[in-house]
Amino acid sequence: MKKYNVCIVGGGSTYTPGFLKSFVRLQNEFPMEKLVLFDIDAERQQPIGEFGKILFSERFPELDFSYTTDPAEAYKDMDFIFMQMRAGGLPMRREDEHISLHLGRIGQETCGAGGMAYGLRSCVDMIESIHQIRQYSPNAWILNYSNPAAIVAEALRREFPDDNRILNICDQPENIMRSVSRLLNVSWEDLDPVYFGLNHYGWFTHVYDRKTGEDLLPEIKKIIKEKGFLPQDAEQRDQSWLDTYGFVQTMMEDFPDFLPNTYDGYYLYPDYKFSHLNPDYTRADEVIDGREKRVFAECREVIARGELGDRFDTISDAHAEMMIKVAEAIAYNKNTRFIVIVKNEGAIANMQDDAMVELVCELGINGPRRMAVGNIPQFYLGLLVQQVSSEKLLVDAYYEHSYQKALEAFTLNRLINDAKKAREILDAMIEVNKGMWPELK
Repeated sequence: MKKYNVCIVGGGSTYTPGFLKSFVRLQNEFPMEKLVLFDIDAERQQPIGEFGKILFSERFPELDFSYTTDPAEAYKDMDFIFMQMRAGGLPMRREDEHISLHLGRIGQETCGAGGMAYGLRSCVDMIESIHQIRQYSPNAWILNYSNPAAIVAEALRREFPDDNRILNICDQPENIMRSVSRLLNVSWEDLDPVYFGLNHYGWFTHVYDRKTGEDLLPEIKKIIKEKGFLPQDAEQRDQSWLDTYGFVQTMMEDFPDFLPNTYDGYYLYPDYKFSHLNPDYTRADEVIDGREKRVFAECREVIARGELGDRFDTISDAHAEMMIKVAEAIAYNKNTRFIVIVKNEGAIANMQDDAMVELVCELGINGPRRMAVGNIPQFYLGLLVQQVSSEKLLVDAYYEHSYQKALEAFTLNRLINDAKKAREILDAMIEVNKGMWPELK
């Protein structure tokens, strides 16, 4: 059986230890010859890399594992590249969120002005990285789950139009399905969803029982109406995430047809969401004070002890296991179904063909095969077309270095929706993103 060479870009991420553990757990399903972590921040990556050395020496000793800041060393002769970079790091995420909120608009990581600021930074860094990767591994599968995935996907579609081995994917739809499985007390693998939308902006129209074919959505609606909604790993979540999942109940009271993505709340209730956000302590601050400290402390404990101890069980990540399963589906041509980001090409019949949409796809050695959903209702179409237009204008701004296109993108975004406010926020973002955005003229 072939063993694969894998690189994780963003080796210093707090999600990386969960990936490393998942590679151990799934080593028989997805065997590896070599694993390299790559990050431009050597200091940040070092404790995670050292944790990895101890982990693999105990649980996967035959694996060739290393970490580096050298692109040539990281990318050469790879089969799969897992992309989880965060352009600007958490300090810039904090700026995105704080600036937006202080100027009167939502500045979430991927939604509204915050997501757009992050998106322009990500266009710069992602495009540069993939050009580097293709120098050293022209045939590697690039599995991108860097945020904001919708804007990144649109930019990569334009920059690499003939590269059929770039796949953009987000774990949030699967997180929702896993959370639904908790409600129903069934295995999430027995659920067969139908889904349409954009990244962090979509709806489940059906959730079938894979064994019986029964549509479970009516039962799901009933349970959520009576008991609310929690993430599948609620015991490990910060309060902001519990609130986000809990808000699904409110969304389904007002719009009962479909099961929404948790992020839909930002678009459907922007005033309410804004009123419940603290401009001086955002989700970025929560991550910095919470997961960041916790994960690095756990890694350093293992390093100080020189052995894994009980840390194999405490650092986990269902999202990592999903991404490895994606690689497995491609490697072994399994045609497993995942919700991924693809060019529309008629799958949502009444949306433009070149929109980067999020759909259920069968995934195998030749990439994704879309599961078409036909026409979607006018209400949802209107919401999505507005957002697609905003994202496309933002990528226009990247390529054309156009202040005017950026202003149009910010103005059109539903979470800004005012030209004077868009200009105020855009100007503030330009100032703080100097050297990380293309120069806008």
